[in-house]
Amino acid sequence: MNPRIWQQALAAHPAPIEALVVGASAGGVSALLTIFSGLPANFRLPIAVVIHLPDNRQSSLAEVMSKRLGLPAKEAENLEPLQAGTLYFAAPSYHLSVEADHSFSYSREEPVYFSRPSIDFLFESAADAYGSSLAGILLTGANQDGAAGLTAIKRLGGFTVVQDPQDAQVPTMPLAALALHQPDVIADLAEIRALLVEMEAA
Repeated sequence: MNPRIWQQALAAHPAPIEALVVGASAGGVSALLTIFSGLPANFRLPIAVVIHLPDNRQSSLAEVMSKRLGLPAKEAENLEPLQAGTLYFAAPSYHLSVEADHSFSYSREEPVYFSRPSIDFLFESAADAYGSSLAGILLTGANQDGAAGLTAIKRLGGFTVVQDPQDAQVPTMPLAALALHQPDVIADLAEIRALLVEMEAA
């Protein structure tokens, strides 16, 4: 994608971005490392991530990301307020949501597309909480989780980004999102990384 296209899309967005939510499944760890690498330690946006994990297994994602990236990374805690410049990961076996007061909450509803945590849960709740100040990014994955949630972000005025299916390790998830709505940006991982820097500076 020509950088001018996504720069124009971001410039045309009617509200400054205050929070970022990201969803991924198969191939997601590598994709996350790519888009977050090089982000400065003083990156100002809170980032909440759901990546599909095996149920009832302790996750080391936050620890791995904290060692590999310049950003502080941690597992989100129940009732914890989102803090600027922090990368949060959902815990295994629970759905992660964002409440109206911009704090996290966990719940044990049924899995969505066989997944708990569910990307849709995070995206839809964050869209309700942040409205047009939210940006959502959907990356590589092997099912349709996240497509409806990203559509909800768009419907409530947020900024939406889908990984180019041709760039995705597993294109099912990006294709499902594109079947439901036209995002603001379709881009490969390198372009999404550049977009994040631009988004934070806007």
